[in-house]
Amino acid sequence: MATVIIGSGIIGSATAFYLTQLPSTTTASSIHLVESSPELFASASGHAAGFLARDWFSPSLASLGALSFDLHKELAEQNNGVDKWGYCRSTGTSLAEVKGKRGDEWLRDGTSRAEAAATHNFMEGSGPAWLKRSKNGKVEVISEDDSTAQVFVAYQIAEDINFCVDTFFSDPLRLSHFLLTTSLERGVQLHQPCQPLSVNNDSEGKVSSITIASCTEPEKKISIPCSRLIITAGAWTPRVFKSLFPNTKKSIPITSLAGHSLLIRSPRWNIGDESKGNKGCHAVFTTDKTGYSPEIFSRVGGEIYIAGLNSAALPLPEIATDRKIDEKSIEVLKTTAKRLLGKEDGDDDLELLREGLCFRPVSGKGVPIIGKVDEGLLGVKTEGGVWIAAGHGPWGISLSLGTGKVMSEMVEGRQTSANVRTLAL
Repeated sequence: MATVIIGSGIIGSATAFYLTQLPSTTTASSIHLVESSPELFASASGHAAGFLARDWFSPSLASLGALSFDLHKELAEQNNGVDKWGYCRSTGTSLAEVKGKRGDEWLRDGTSRAEAAATHNFMEGSGPAWLKRSKNGKVEVISEDDSTAQVFVAYQIAEDINFCVDTFFSDPLRLSHFLLTTSLERGVQLHQPCQPLSVNNDSEGKVSSITIASCTEPEKKISIPCSRLIITAGAWTPRVFKSLFPNTKKSIPITSLAGHSLLIRSPRWNIGDESKGNKGCHAVFTTDKTGYSPEIFSRVGGEIYIAGLNSAALPLPEIATDRKIDEKSIEVLKTTAKRLLGKEDGDDDLELLREGLCFRPVSGKGVPIIGKVDEGLLGVKTEGGVWIAAGHGPWGISLSLGTGKVMSEMVEGRQTSANVRTLAL
């Protein structure tokens, strides 16, 4: 059965990856990925942090979160993920004063994953060597049972800041490339950069193909056989859906949240030192007096990622590479980097590797939309259905493999490996 996946970010690539592993009603060569951006993984799939958690989710996401966390571990063990995409045990932080928030709630309230981290209890431990700390800093650690596969360390560097330890982490850009490259090696076809234009019906009124056009040569159009359509276009999902089904009265309740980031290198980040005792990398969730919640992650390759400055006001571009980085936002992040990661004497010895901007897809409910669109809402008939997998907010990387797995199972009519019934449109 011919399958078209619109959007080849980490969700689309993971869907193709797991679909090619199933005994399927389709061959790999009849799976088509359509990507409009001339640069692969130009938005959240390439510019997000890569933080992986198992139990930081609301009840409706708990099953998917656990499945995806286990799949990340399994994939890394089977394919040398430590070297290929920097899969690593991680260490993080939270605000001591923040209480009770969980995964999806921080995004809806415009705050930080620090609030999710604050639901844990702390014991003694140590924090990352690359982070500035006050002379009176107090170190605390949290450990949870093996079923969570997480241990958090809370480390107080000021009167209002705590730290946590030991989740997992992957470089999303390298992981995304692995998923896509493996899918292509299995026979999946990639059309890039191409824009989906319309769905076409057969004599019985069923969707039989989709017309796409080259983004660089719009006059070049091709028709791809399409028995089932999966839209995994992230923040662009509502636009894609409306353009393909203009007569539908149904809209996809997803908006975009823009997030700036920096990738830097610090002389104080040494993976050899940090990995002693199996502590791995570190993830720091804190707050800033300017009113935003910085998130800082060290990576296996010696890099440190800084983000947390988010805005829903920045407009979503037509394609990801049309993004316009806001220099004022970048300056705020640079100031944060110098304050928390710079030398004790105030000198700036940090090396800037990359400035980034991505657009996270946020659903109205604060949880992703994963499921089949009712034909009555489409205005057309389909053989294999139209499916949506988008709206993951800050958890796109963490939930990516689980989403790809259950989406491949759903389109094949199989029992899903996680309970995602409440995530339907």
